[in-house]
Amino acid sequence: MTASAAASVKSSPLGLTVLTLLHHRPLHPYGIQQLLKQWGKEQVVNVGQRAGLYRTIERLEAGGLIAVRQTERDQQYPERTVYEVTDEGREVTREWLEQMLAVPKAEFPVFPAALSNMLMLSPDEVAPILERRATRLAAQRADLERQSAEAPAGLPRITLIENEYLLTVLDAEERWLRGVISDLRDGSLTWSREMLAAFEEGAAGSGGEEA
Repeated sequence: MTASAAASVKSSPLGLTVLTLLHHRPLHPYGIQQLLKQWGKEQVVNVGQRAGLYRTIERLEAGGLIAVRQTERDQQYPERTVYEVTDEGREVTREWLEQMLAVPKAEFPVFPAALSNMLMLSPDEVAPILERRATRLAAQRADLERQSAEAPAGLPRITLIENEYLLTVLDAEERWLRGVISDLRDGSLTWSREMLAAFEEGAAGSGGEEA
């Protein structure tokens, strides 16, 4: 497989994780999915849809990053194609990992987008909606804390480092969210259509004077 073919494979969290798992041993897609869940990787990569995993495997194979090792045949199961990482795949895994660790990516999660349009609702409408989010965040945090507490004694910290990061992010968002809800409740964060319209008129007037 040419270097250009490998370069055409777009990096992704799921692609990186599949390559990493195949560094340990050859696996078939079902084995990859089971190992992802067993290792708790569903917290950081989207493995909810098996079709997404198969598409990722197809792209990695087309780019020469993984190759078919063998086909397993068992009367109890359909044929299973076992994949292994190639030498090119090993190089690309390291490149992707270094890039993802070192370079913050301009991602566009849905929550900031929703926040930027929150003025479409009234403060009284927003407060209970954000309270629902805060409750869900608390539940997610409790679930991650439980997973960490149930980890075998002596487990190396590196094996749960993503949980540590997620807990830190969840805790920070929850604390920020509680502060915003408090500001909404006491009126220190407020808006209205009239207020926003007046601001727009003022901004337009200032622009006209400068022109």
